[in-house]
Amino acid sequence: MAKEQGIKPVTQNKRARHDYEIEDTYEAGMALTGTEVKSLREGRASLAEGFVSIDRRGEMWLEQANIPEYLNGTWNNHMPKRKRKLLLHRREIDKLARQTQAKGYTIVPLSIYFKDGRAKVQIALARGKRDYDKRQALRAEQDKREALRAMRYANRRSR
Repeated sequence: MAKEQGIKPVTQNKRARHDYEIEDTYEAGMALTGTEVKSLREGRASLAEGFVSIDRRGEMWLEQANIPEYLNGTWNNHMPKRKRKLLLHRREIDKLARQTQAKGYTIVPLSIYFKDGRAKVQIALARGKRDYDKRQALRAEQDKREALRAMRYANRRSR
């Protein structure tokens, strides 16, 4: 079988980009079981309630991320919402641990994807947005969309 090349996205956490202001992003590997990998290859995962924590021993964990059971799995199928260990360099984990001590910062998962056949998760150091920031971002996005629509209409009329 040929080795996989490139990036194949599995899922994204769109809610994280809405609720948080992204400061810095990192790519982390994941320690998974066989049925989890098979379920991810089918594109079945959800990061909606997921978050990242760092324990006392300095290990990073992805919690509450839902990877449903593999449909063709047997009695040794995995638990859908179990803690999954994230694989990063020690200095990156230490840096993130220091930065999350600051008020308002947290680590959120942004997406899960396969890179050259290996499951990866993109995590971000993020600060929570206030409600007025969210409204302002939505308004700016809507204004941009309306401007593009108006330009498209004007270009169509000039022909």
